[in-house]
Amino acid sequence: MRDPIQQDVILRLDDVSKVYSGIVAVKRANLELRRGAVNVLVGENGAGKSTLMKIIAGVERPTLGRIVLDGKQVSFDNPADAQASGIGMIFQELNLFANMTVAENIFATREITRGIRGIDHRAQIEQANAFLRRLDAGINAKTMVEDLPIGQQQLVEIAKAMSLNARILIMDEPTSALSAAEVEILFKVISELKAQGVAIVYISHRLEELMRIGDYITVLRDGQITGQAMVRDIDTKWIVRSMIGSDAKDFAKAVDHPLGAEAFRAEEISLPRRTGGLAVDHVSLSVRAGEILGIYGLMGAGRSEFFECVIGRHRHSTGKIFIDGSEVPERDTTRRIRRGLALIPEDRQREGLVQVLSIASNLTLASLRRFTRIFHIKASAEKQAIGEMIRDLSIKAPNPDFEVTSMSGGNQQKVVIGKALMTNPKVLLMDEPSRGIDVGAKADVFRTMRRLAGKGLAILFSTSDLEEVMALSDRIAVLSNGKLVAVFDRHEATEEAIIAASAKGHGQTGKLAS
Repeated sequence: MRDPIQQDVILRLDDVSKVYSGIVAVKRANLELRRGAVNVLVGENGAGKSTLMKIIAGVERPTLGRIVLDGKQVSFDNPADAQASGIGMIFQELNLFANMTVAENIFATREITRGIRGIDHRAQIEQANAFLRRLDAGINAKTMVEDLPIGQQQLVEIAKAMSLNARILIMDEPTSALSAAEVEILFKVISELKAQGVAIVYISHRLEELMRIGDYITVLRDGQITGQAMVRDIDTKWIVRSMIGSDAKDFAKAVDHPLGAEAFRAEEISLPRRTGGLAVDHVSLSVRAGEILGIYGLMGAGRSEFFECVIGRHRHSTGKIFIDGSEVPERDTTRRIRRGLALIPEDRQREGLVQVLSIASNLTLASLRRFTRIFHIKASAEKQAIGEMIRDLSIKAPNPDFEVTSMSGGNQQKVVIGKALMTNPKVLLMDEPSRGIDVGAKADVFRTMRRLAGKGLAILFSTSDLEEVMALSDRIAVLSNGKLVAVFDRHEATEEAIIAASAKGHGQTGKLAS
């Protein structure tokens, strides 16, 4: 069998550049995509990965340079042109219609019709279910997208891309919201597509994934290609060096500092599911000032739902919460924020940002009262606070007045974090704070969390990443099927024990949660 790396180049970029409002997002990029191979693209947030892929997918047009497909120069005016040429893309940010079914989303703009009788809904549902079965998604194509958790919405995006029967399939962070089991299924599908001669472009910040499934790797830094190689010839240290100029993977080592009194306590938090049962099942836990509590669990464990109950999103949830020993009677989000709670949601696009506003406006959106005197905003104080937050979080924002959508996904996530911090919270809830963030940005965020904890902030963060929860947490709480099944001290926690607890769903490992 021929080495996949030596197979024909299907698409080539020659000296492609992209400039936005005077800012160079991609500079003279030369890239080759090969048939039947996984072409890995990696780089820090803001390096230009997504921009480069949007050019290939017809979402953006290059400022300079050319695209060569099958040996001929082409130009795509829109995504439909690229799709007609056999190019499909799974976007990092979900691109679904919440008020439509899964089947309708998969075939949106490409509906199966029966002549004058219109859309053949039965055929769409049957074909959509076939794609979902290949992904072992556990989703019925008749389900409304708004009723699906973000991980299953990600699977719908993947199924939609598969339905295109593309010759080139771009996957931008496809596993960012998937469980370990779902990742394995996706990798199996990728192997099948490779065998069919499909050229896969795979973007991810999970370096172990790239080493496992990649055939050829291209590294971007500050809009320029800084390294290209066969994956079999390199290691993760080579990738990190090419990305950030050093091989240190800084995961913000725990810094011991004295913990204060109890800052937050939840008692018997429960949330009924629409379909019956409890999404959050009588969860009780507490966090001290200066403590970082990692909440580990797989998809469906109830991590996000628990945070939503605490912040006041679900009025029909039950249970009590306490801040600094005092019960919080308010049920609405606004007044809970005033009490000292802040939430960084998992889905930054829909719940964390206002897309049409600037970077600066998004940062101060939840804290405008700080800068208001009677009916006027103190512009100088607001500007100073924005500048300080941009520096503290190392946000790449050449101009804070630019729309927030002009930034990379990781920098948008930092804006969401900054917005929460500007409310001066006592308790910070962080739902998958590193989703879609690269190695360097991850280290920035984790250092910030440690620094804030050192100043006495109580932090609860949820993750399905074992390495993160082990590296960052003072204690680790394990959720499974909506229940708190075990709580581990940092010094006694092991990956095996955490996995066993999350899989069983019945706390027999570590200290059982009371």
